Amino acid sequence: MNYSQLIKQLNAGTADPVYLIMGDQEYLSQQIKNAFTNIIPDSERSMNIGSYDMEDTTISAAVEDAISVPFFGERRLVMINRPYFLTGMRTKSKIDQNIDDFLEYLKHPEKSTVMVIFAPYDKLDSRKKITKALKKVAVTVEIGSLREREIKQLVTDKITSEGFKINQDALDRMVELTGGKLTSMMSDLPKLFLYNNDTKVIDIDSVNGLVSRSMEQNVFDLVNSVLKKNAKQSMDIYHQLLLENDEPIRINAVLIQQFRLLLQVMILQKHGYSQGNLASTLKVHPYRVKLAMQTVRKFSYGQLRDAYVGLVDTERQMKSTRRPPELLFELFVLKFMKSVS
Repeated sequence: MNYSQLIKQLNAGTADPVYLIMGDQEYLSQQIKNAFTNIIPDSERSMNIGSYDMEDTTISAAVEDAISVPFFGERRLVMINRPYFLTGMRTKSKIDQNIDDFLEYLKHPEKSTVMVIFAPYDKLDSRKKITKALKKVAVTVEIGSLREREIKQLVTDKITSEGFKINQDALDRMVELTGGKLTSMMSDLPKLFLYNNDTKVIDIDSVNGLVSRSMEQNVFDLVNSVLKKNAKQSMDIYHQLLLENDEPIRINAVLIQQFRLLLQVMILQKHGYSQGNLASTLKVHPYRVKLAMQTVRKFSYGQLRDAYVGLVDTERQMKSTRRPPELLFELFVLKFMKSVS
């Protein structure tokens, strides 16, 4: 089941006993939580809705709530968040989780309860007994990997529902500035609505002026300015990132990730991988792959490799010397540009 099908089902007032919501899309997760909440009448919500964070609470507490009889109502809603025990990841949580209670519940889910598990992860550990049991019972809804077309449609639908329109170039620019992140795009819409309230049309000028640039977009611009040997622009972007309180070592780490992605995309493209295959294989946002594909057409493997190696060396120096990180980055830029000139 996809997001739209789920919302349609819930709006019709019907629901299955157990759902698994897969993926880290904050905006869609919140919309889904709102839709599930709406299946419980207002007057019954305080007594018949429970929300449990597995990094702070036991699954046993959530199960105990789920098996309880609804209080003066027909349904209970139990929402379980961050079920890390379904993954192979480690957590700092000191909660002792009794998975057996959950396994027993999944064998015979309470008919009067709707249990929704929100798993904001790329994947679960399919080898685990609890994961296998859950997937057999739950209706799974994937919200993590959205194509650019789907993201644009969701944003356009929201804009239309508010009585506004958006120009195509403005929508494309929003995707570019936010790195294709749906939650970021939705967060910026109220500002655009207020600014364009008279015309009811969102244009590219208002997008350029009001939409927040993602760090990934700034880093993408920085990568291109370095590769184009534009030292002044490179340092301007770098200092802008510092002004936005990004740590030098974090900026360097993101740059390393970006150059690694460029190298991976270049190599895999030569082996016949398409944009969709690249995104799923590399497990990165499709929009990042799209930008990477545009970049690698303009530069050689040697240039990308030299930049990557130079940044790795810069990171080593940042961690092992007392030289100012900003100076180390400037030296990297100058050294790289000299080597490829």
